[in-house]
Amino acid sequence: MIYFQKRIGDLLMSENGKPHILIADFDAENIAALSALLHAEYSVGAVKKGDTVCKTAAADKPDLILLDIETPYGFEVLAKLKETEETRAIPVILITEPENAEKGLRQGAADYVTKPFSGCILQARVETHIKIVNQTRIIEQLGMIDALTNIPNKRAFDFRIKEEWNRNCRRNMHLSLLMIDVDEFAAYNDAYGYPQGDSLLRFAAKILTDNIKRPTDMAARIGGEKFAVLLADTDAEGALLVAESIRIAAGEGTILCKATGEPTSATVSIGLNSLIPTMDLEQISSFIEQANKNLHTAKLDGRNRVVSTALPD
Repeated sequence: MIYFQKRIGDLLMSENGKPHILIADFDAENIAALSALLHAEYSVGAVKKGDTVCKTAAADKPDLILLDIETPYGFEVLAKLKETEETRAIPVILITEPENAEKGLRQGAADYVTKPFSGCILQARVETHIKIVNQTRIIEQLGMIDALTNIPNKRAFDFRIKEEWNRNCRRNMHLSLLMIDVDEFAAYNDAYGYPQGDSLLRFAAKILTDNIKRPTDMAARIGGEKFAVLLADTDAEGALLVAESIRIAAGEGTILCKATGEPTSATVSIGLNSLIPTMDLEQISSFIEQANKNLHTAKLDGRNRVVSTALPD
């Protein structure tokens, strides 16, 4: 852990000495105020026109975007950022009125601060998400990517869940976990061969990454045909929406069998668990275990379903 902490500290410094933040706001006074708060620790750029945010972000590759959602076409800008390959992974912190926060989070924003914003809170949120960006870079650099599916592996998941457990504990926010299994994968391998099975796993990984939008969310291959999705700042109801979107996408999707030229398909079973973490890190194992138990129940109950003990009856 000490090594990881040291690497995070190293990577927080970009090539020009500071992580780069792009402010998207039509109000010059707001830009000046945000720049004054952040310029000591970060390299800060700004764009005033909503229709140029995505183009600027794609060109500049900022580590973080601060978006005033009340900027003209603010939600359209956020949607385009999350739909564009070059900008999808860039975390976006919204500066917003409280009533727009939930919509922004569901659309893929990583976090938000409400107006009138506190400088201390904004600085803390920015620092948190810059650290997450650099943790992702550590994962990419230290062999924590699954070679087959090109998503994080179990080692990366174990590292990340501890970080998110602590962060959500400090903020008194829900942390949710989806444990996901490709249904009847052994039979699929027997029917179509192991190379086709590998293609199915890559297809499943893409479904997971396509259905999570925030940089704080994480999809990982735990082993074999088993995957996990970690959802920070997300309660059971929100996690169920993500789980169902994954389940439906898997059931409706098809993948071509190279040997036969025919489309094939497979469903997934999902176990969901959600809670507000405590300071007791030993509870992480029981948190994961309950999600696994729910996954087992989903498979026993007929597969292609989501089971959760965290949702009210």
